Amino acid sequence: MGFYYGVYKLFIRGYSMSNKTPEYQINAVKKYLSKFKEVKLRLLPEEHEAIVSHAKAMGDKSTVAFISRAIHETMERDLDKNREEN
Repeated sequence: MGFYYGVYKLFIRGYSMSNKTPEYQINAVKKYLSKFKEVKLRLLPEEHEAIVSHAKAMGDKSTVAFISRAIHETMERDLDKNREEN
């Protein structure tokens, strides 16, 4: 689970220190999270461990950051390849 899911659980479900999350904070978190889309990815345990290890070795801050970077780099490489063909 990622950081933002933890934020969601913390504030939306009311797991704060006082156990009373202010309404404005709940609304702020909902507004922030509404800007994003979630993508679920199913991996075999050994694939997951390989990705986590590689992300750490490459110095990425998180596995999600590594996956996002990998997707963007692949998309850019594909676009460059298409430009060369045309």
